[in-house]
Amino acid sequence: MKYTLQFRIWHWLNAIVVLGLLGTVLLRKTFLSWRTNSEILMTKLAEINVEITAEQAKVLAKAIRAGMWEWHIILGYALAFLVLYRIYLYFMDKSEKESFNSLTTHKKAVKTSYYIVYVTLFFMTISGLAIHFYKELELTKEFAGSIKEIHELVYNIILYFVPLHIAGVIVAETRDEKGLVSTMINGEKS
Repeated sequence: MKYTLQFRIWHWLNAIVVLGLLGTVLLRKTFLSWRTNSEILMTKLAEINVEITAEQAKVLAKAIRAGMWEWHIILGYALAFLVLYRIYLYFMDKSEKESFNSLTTHKKAVKTSYYIVYVTLFFMTISGLAIHFYKELELTKEFAGSIKEIHELVYNIILYFVPLHIAGVIVAETRDEKGLVSTMINGEKS
């Protein structure tokens, strides 16, 4: 299959954005966790005879990660654009026109998994925007919190897809689809 330039650009930009979003989430859940860092702040400040409350430590810990979380929001906007662009490509890109019926069972499964990921990215975009703009959308904080819980749950689909996709590309490249990576870079089947 030959991939068009538009699709290849979308693919690599999408990869960068999704990996960036995953990175911000992983940082938020690990090194920049406000729970862990607020405890560290309280402990370390107590060692130099500075006492702060748990709430003050929480505010400080969240402030430490605020800049990183801004990147999550910026990348979320980029993902929204890329999702819209992917919808455009679906209807306009000639590489999309390969008949589903002419594919092997394996290729049908792969293509189906991509559609599941596209729907997931669409949901993540819509839910992320709803969480970010809940006041402007006149949603209650509780409802926005419910959306956030689902957003975080659905994120696991992407979390599992990325390493599976990379592993699948490596397997395909070393077995029956040699040149797959270069095709996604230069557009020509090797």
